Amino acid sequence: MKIAFIGDIVGRPGRQMIGRYLKEIKKIYNIDLVIANYENASHGFGITKKNADELFSYGIDVMTGGNHSWDKKDIIEMFKEYPIIRPINYPDKSAGRGLIELNVLEKRVAIINVMGNYTMPMSDNPFVKVDSVVDDLKNREIKHIIIDFHAEATSEKYVMMHLLKDRVSAILGTHTHVGTDDLMIVDGCCYVTDVGMTGCRDQVIGMDKKIPMQKFLTAIGGHFDIPKRCKKIFQLIVFELDSNGRAIKAKKIKIYDNDKVYKIEARVEQY
Repeated sequence: MKIAFIGDIVGRPGRQMIGRYLKEIKKIYNIDLVIANYENASHGFGITKKNADELFSYGIDVMTGGNHSWDKKDIIEMFKEYPIIRPINYPDKSAGRGLIELNVLEKRVAIINVMGNYTMPMSDNPFVKVDSVVDDLKNREIKHIIIDFHAEATSEKYVMMHLLKDRVSAILGTHTHVGTDDLMIVDGCCYVTDVGMTGCRDQVIGMDKKIPMQKFLTAIGGHFDIPKRCKKIFQLIVFELDSNGRAIKAKKIKIYDNDKVYKIEARVEQY
């Protein structure tokens, strides 16, 4: 089973890169399932129904969220109609769900979205919550389990990796927008601290650089915006799982808007 995971899609530039390259990537790598993080897809904050329809039309199968999941009012109804999830450790009374199960190549696949604690909105303990959810999935003999861990702190992500590496197929970090160089397969689990965003690469985490620079120089903030024109990047992880849900291969792919492609193979570790 071959799966593609796309990190934070940031605004129109990010959506344009998905539209331009995803279908070809699916053909080249024979992708069976595409997962992407939507939380910055509509002008940097949340996602609208219009933009969700656009992204699904490009070949995305499931979308995960984060702390900006709620920024567009469309999301409440979309939770009922679309394969869209939000962090599972939001309160149980929150709209939506944090886990989705589907059949891929006659295998049951579970996708979990979870959010870290550091600098994030108040939520349940992500480690206790996911530990319990994964145990339930394993008791139901679901072996293909993929986690989008949407978190700021690298330490939180490494703790999650050590906690779950023997029980889940992949833990893929999102949120910081800056891709890390630690892609690895650890004891059969595909892990990366942050996949990295898809969007403007010549600004500040996909946003126009003016307001971030102003804030750091004067301590006075403003409204973050997406540039109408910028240099763009598309970042994703492609990984392969065996019949037992263990990762056997993984690579990071970066595509620039000048069509240059860079690939990095995962290192294999035994901890």
